[in-house]
Amino acid sequence: MYKVDFNKPCHAHFIGIGGVSMSGLAEILRKESFTVSGSDMKASDTTKALEEKGVKVYIGQVASNITDDIDFVVYTAAIHPDNEEYCEAVSKKLPMLTRAEFLGQLMENYKYSVAVAGTHGKTTTTSMMAYIMLQAKTDPTISIGGHLNAINGNIRVGSSDFFVTEACEYTNSYHEFKPYASIILNVDNDHLDFFKNIENIAASFATFATKTLDGGILVVNGDMKYRDQILDAVKDRNIKTVTFGKNSDNDYVAKNIRLNELGCPVYDLFINGEEKGEVQLSVTGEHNAINSLSAIAASLYIGISLEDIKEGLKLCHSADRRFQYKGTTSKGAVIIDDYAHHPTEISASMTVAKSVVKNELWVAFQPHTYTRTKAHLTDFAKALSVADHVLLADIYAAREIDDGSVSSKDLENELKKLGCDAVYLGDFGNIKNYFEKNSNNNDMLITMGAGNIDTVGDELLS
Repeated sequence: MYKVDFNKPCHAHFIGIGGVSMSGLAEILRKESFTVSGSDMKASDTTKALEEKGVKVYIGQVASNITDDIDFVVYTAAIHPDNEEYCEAVSKKLPMLTRAEFLGQLMENYKYSVAVAGTHGKTTTTSMMAYIMLQAKTDPTISIGGHLNAINGNIRVGSSDFFVTEACEYTNSYHEFKPYASIILNVDNDHLDFFKNIENIAASFATFATKTLDGGILVVNGDMKYRDQILDAVKDRNIKTVTFGKNSDNDYVAKNIRLNELGCPVYDLFINGEEKGEVQLSVTGEHNAINSLSAIAASLYIGISLEDIKEGLKLCHSADRRFQYKGTTSKGAVIIDDYAHHPTEISASMTVAKSVVKNELWVAFQPHTYTRTKAHLTDFAKALSVADHVLLADIYAAREIDDGSVSSKDLENELKKLGCDAVYLGDFGNIKNYFEKNSNNNDMLITMGAGNIDTVGDELLS
């Protein structure tokens, strides 16, 4: 594999540069004096921001974008071998790196690199780590899968040995990482178009655990089914292992969890059975109280004081699209946006919403990918049925092609079987009009999904 020399700036080209992670990596190289170019299928605020930073961005992916002065190419998992740019780079025999391979190499430049993995909660937990590192004045480099207000974006380039990033399991991309601190929040059924079954997913996370550097730390959710399988994978390694959760047999435990009027948790922290005082969070939900334990464990191991950790957690607000308050409509309805796109994530958001909603709870849901919708159809219905009303958009295809085997209409039928007031509306305009006509003062609408359903809330508030 081609090895990037980060001490010798050259010309890097990113195919799919407009993505959250790719744009952040491109920005890191640009700040390290590399010449950076890239392409995407459409212009966006992200591509415009990159251009303002001196990155050459091509809209459209054609062979002519691969100029003779390019030294190596980075591409996303969404780029297929028949992509015109990809083919041209191969024909010119340019070094090619996947996004994960490149990120893994970048990580090697930092002594205290932290990788946050798990089926759910990666972005929020990475946000927690980011706020903790910033509070401790470690001058970290941060790469996160969402807009974080503390750094006014999704990337921060520091000049220290501290680095934190999300570690995505899809296509086993995180197996390219070699973190000093590895966090595994949970293991759940997802990305079945790639993994096929939960056993393969668990095995993948166990392999990720083995990528932790000697002398480093592995932080694992001790309440989950696959705890022992993951810990056994590193039992012969020089790695410190700690567990976290609600059960008292874990190393890090959250007891007496209570939610304030905004749905944010407060809990009593115990480390190895010893009480360490109260922890207050500014993100919502009991699940985030549990996830915060992993950030505490990793932060202590890399030398951050418990005082700075607690203050960082108190200051931490989630990245955009994580139960994010957007505003209140002229009729007095509260608009929330949430990235939840798996039944487990939806259930967590519904619990928070039910604890704070003052009148009726509405959800405008856009399912994400056909395979996920089909695999979890009944679980989606069960999770969503907690709402008083569910408005359904068409499925967001993402990387997939519609084979006609599932649709949002099927989800409507499942919801109605459970007695939920659900209506398939398909088009965003229909959803906006329906909610405007039928909502009341103090109702809450959550625009939910990993696609572009958030634009409905923006339209309602405009």
